[in-house]
Amino acid sequence: MKPFFSAVLAASLCTVVPASGAHAAGMTVGEFEYTNSCASCHGAKGDGDGPLASFFAAGGVPQLSLLKKNNGGVFPVSRVYEMVEGTADVRAHGGRAMPVWGDRYRARADPSLDPDFGPADVESYVTFRILALIEYLSTLQAE
Repeated sequence: MKPFFSAVLAASLCTVVPASGAHAAGMTVGEFEYTNSCASCHGAKGDGDGPLASFFAAGGVPQLSLLKKNNGGVFPVSRVYEMVEGTADVRAHGGRAMPVWGDRYRARADPSLDPDFGPADVESYVTFRILALIEYLSTLQAE
């Protein structure tokens, strides 16, 4: 499991890019966040088949494309927000393998990295990034 965390750390260090980088690449902010922070484990389409998925036990990477289907046809916005932000209680399921992205976004609220948000707007920055990601995740849902 140690190589997995090293890979996640390396991937995280490579993703400190301003929101304007997403626009330059022709992506929405949510797509940019997903591609750079989620796809390595969850796969490009959210099917749980990313290149790092093999580091987890079988079935250890949730299929994000099934969130709506597995929730009675309703996309679980609040639950997804809590998982990404890091406030979801997952103790009943064992350890939390997914990084707490809310903390990463708080660390990135730096005007030199993204001029749209400054230190006084940390929670707004976190909320913006997570909601943009959730909006993109909603587009990956299987019918």
